[in-house]
Amino acid sequence: MSESTATLDDLDARLLDRMQRTLPLVSRPFAAIARELGVDERQVLERVRELRHGRKVIRQISAIFDTAALGYASSLVAAKVEPERLEAAAAVIGAHPGVSHNYERSHAFNLWYTIAVPPDSALGLEATVDRLHELSGAAATRLLPTLKLYKIGVRFNMAGGDGSEADGGEARDASPRNGVFTAGDRDEAMKHAITPADKPIIRAAQQDLPLVPEPFATLADEAGVTVDQLLAALQRYEQRKQMRRFAAVLRHHAAGYSANLMAVWRVPDDRADAIASVMVQRPEISHCYLRPSYPDWPFNIYTMIHARTREAALDVVRELKQTPGIEQSDVLWSVREFKKVRVKYFTGDTEAWEAQYAQP
Repeated sequence: MSESTATLDDLDARLLDRMQRTLPLVSRPFAAIARELGVDERQVLERVRELRHGRKVIRQISAIFDTAALGYASSLVAAKVEPERLEAAAAVIGAHPGVSHNYERSHAFNLWYTIAVPPDSALGLEATVDRLHELSGAAATRLLPTLKLYKIGVRFNMAGGDGSEADGGEARDASPRNGVFTAGDRDEAMKHAITPADKPIIRAAQQDLPLVPEPFATLADEAGVTVDQLLAALQRYEQRKQMRRFAAVLRHHAAGYSANLMAVWRVPDDRADAIASVMVQRPEISHCYLRPSYPDWPFNIYTMIHARTREAALDVVRELKQTPGIEQSDVLWSVREFKKVRVKYFTGDTEAWEAQYAQP
């Protein structure tokens, strides 16, 4: 147990559980949470400020949008980099504004990142990854886009249970209000277009929420709309599944979930859906995807597993390996975090990067 989690009391834990689900989309959200928890608004704000800026358990409080629903092209990418070049390569890749996650993992493919490019990108996704391959000096790079989304739902159980559940034991509830986003949610989101009027609201909503009694007023001013207009838009994005939720994102180590691994699985294509349906029921699994395979990388199902201990995470892998149809598996531990941020949408940063780096 980390120092941060060792000092959490019951109110801290209940606050963290509540704020991971969603922040109430009302003018005074912390007052609404305070009423639910039987305390006052001032106390909630004091606790949240300490959890955000003092203990740093909370990484950010903001809108969490679905990248594909905003028209962005994105992918997971695996790179094989000589160990002595790893830090330099990670810095080059992390400098791209569309790279949100950039990790060293325990494998010959040792540098893993996620990247998103806007709909008007001059290079597009594949050419951008090709350029990053060249700039980073990677020996090999594999593009691993999502072929099918089965589950996204990162939530850490802070107030109850045995501490092994990454999303609070609510994996079967596919509502984004409970933190789980599925293929059906994405299908719904893709039916709705983003308009020019949406973009300033999306830019504002992805900023870290001010910890004041009426925080949405600041975001509304930045977007050039009223608070009521901002809240109505956020509620609309959530209803349409374009926004997964407006919520707190925790630092998993500070939250006591120090074991983080990616388990990859080789399964027959015609069994992928059935096997994934078993995997998504595990609350320790926050992400589950179908991705393309390669001759030197034969895995097609990817799962992210969070647990309080390495042994607990490996227990999940051992149990899932008994699932009929799994032909091969591997485990990649998170070794180092080079970058972990939210993608900033519609900012013009990618266009600036392309102007500088698009040409060899």
